[in-house]
Order: sequence, then C-alpha cells, then structure tokens
Amino acid sequence: MHGTKASSTPLVIREEPSAAPGHNGGPPLEEHTPEWGSGGIGNYFYWKAAQRAAWKNPSPGIVMFRIRKAERLGLSYQEYTLEILERGRHLQIEDADRIAEIKSARPVGRT
Repeated sequence: MHGTKASSTPLVIREEPSAAPGHNGGPPLEEHTPEWGSGGIGNYFYWKAAQRAAWKNPSPGIVMFRIRKAERLGLSYQEYTLEILERGRHLQIEDADRIAEIKSARPVGRT
C-alpha cells in the first residue's frame, strides 16, 4: 500500500449459532401469526377478494358525490362509503342517531 497505514484493528468474524439439521434458518413458527389471525383460515380469501372488489375505484363523479355528502354529514369518505357497503343505503341528515353512532366509534383523538 502506498502512503496508507494498515489498520491495526483485527477483523472479528462472529459465527451465528447453527440451526438444527433440516432447519431453513427462518423465524420460529410459534411466533408467526398469519394474516387471518390465530383461528382457522375459513373464508379468509373469499372475504379478502370481496373487500378488494367493494373498494375498487368508483367513477370520479361517484367519489365527488360521496365526499360532498360525507362532509355535509360530518363523516369521512371512508365512513360514509363503508355505511353504503354495509347497509346498502345512503345516509341522510335525518339519520342523526346512526351518524352519531359512527362518530362515537372513531378511534380516540380523531374527530
């Protein structure tokens, strides 16, 4: 090496503990919880596909209508749309009890 000083710190190589024979080195299965939770898989993939289809992008006109309507009712777009998807009807100003119920179910700190 020209003009450079070699490091006097020795190189230390740490050896990881070896896995048992046949182990792929991944995390233990006991600590892993799949997306569908700790219960059986049931209809998880059917529900996941239905949820994706329900939240697909509607036309811009529908989105703007829902945003304006949600704002007038004091709800978010997601809250208003979820009510349509769950109950099959558009909320009206007369649905004050249901609107209050939706607002009270919001996470703490969100108004």
